[in-house]
Amino acid sequence: MSGRERRDAGLGPVVDGAGVVVCCGPGGVGKTTAAAAIGVEGARRGRRAVVVTIDPARRLADALGLADGLGPEPTRVSLDEAGLATDSDSGGDSSSDGGELWAMMLDTEAAFVDVVRRNAESPEQAERILANPFFRNMAVSLSGTQEYMAAETLHLLHHDERFDLVVVDTPPTRNALDFLEAPGVLARFLDHRLFRLMMLPAQRGMRIVGVATQPFLRAIGKVVGSDVLADAVAFFQGFAGMEQGFRRRADEVIGLLRSDVTRFVVVTSPRHEAVIESTWFVDQLADQGIEGIAGVVNRIHPAFGDGSAADAAAEADRLEAVDDPAAGLWRNLAELRALREAELSQVAEFAKLFDDGVLVEVPLLSGDVHDRDGIDHVRKALF
Repeated sequence: MSGRERRDAGLGPVVDGAGVVVCCGPGGVGKTTAAAAIGVEGARRGRRAVVVTIDPARRLADALGLADGLGPEPTRVSLDEAGLATDSDSGGDSSSDGGELWAMMLDTEAAFVDVVRRNAESPEQAERILANPFFRNMAVSLSGTQEYMAAETLHLLHHDERFDLVVVDTPPTRNALDFLEAPGVLARFLDHRLFRLMMLPAQRGMRIVGVATQPFLRAIGKVVGSDVLADAVAFFQGFAGMEQGFRRRADEVIGLLRSDVTRFVVVTSPRHEAVIESTWFVDQLADQGIEGIAGVVNRIHPAFGDGSAADAAAEADRLEAVDDPAAGLWRNLAELRALREAELSQVAEFAKLFDDGVLVEVPLLSGDVHDRDGIDHVRKALF
């Protein structure tokens, strides 16, 4: 399949056949805009789509024109009021009949509280966990908590009967890799000796104070302090009976991310650093056995005709020789084509990764996308 054929096909087949679309890429390349545009198009095609951003910035809310921002629960977004419902020039199968668009922003602490309340064996168990100082610290500051809560949220939305398409807007690529690895990290931790040691007193009916007699934990207590250790032990003991549910959901998310219902869209731009990072990330996905990856090159100068920069420069030279005023236009055309050719050369290694897949160009716009009109321009380019 040629590059032109890939661009003409667009992301339509990706969205139509997916239950989950994960948008990844370096910072500043337009992932959030792409995620919003994919969600809008999914709704226009009759899907019940929800876009969730893991990035705590307001970019998704701003792009969707939501002045009040987004919260930790899905918010309905009106396509009709935004002028994003089916239009006559869209082409393809773009009926918004039955389609819905929702959006939300991950709140790590709120998500953790929700997970505890939904999975505790009793309200009393949930309150013991939520009142624990170690929980409050872990929910807002422990490395990896945000990524795992994102995985839990994905699991919840995928099984929510209100939605049949979940679009995930991830943080920049290296943090996005943490999101993909988080369920496996948790599953390994639940099997780790330290976790089993923390849970041992609860399993044997021992009091928390009895943990201090364990040599390994006593050594940890000397480093972090006995109060912190006691809070940590109480926290893990509070999870007694819930660990199997966490392990099961972690395994289900691992399977979901590698299943044929999940598609990955890796977004880049014709900047050297962005291309290197995006290319590396596609390789990382492939190493994890993930398939169904599509590429998007955002903010690239559009093509101006079928000729090259050299062709336009030669025509400018010819016209200048006879004092034709059109020479200036051809010189300008040569400069625009040269910019595009340089950008194509920059993204060549990234593009090679999609020789047998989907690669879409989004042309450079006159300004940043910060409203629904901008999203609609990007949507039409993607699809």
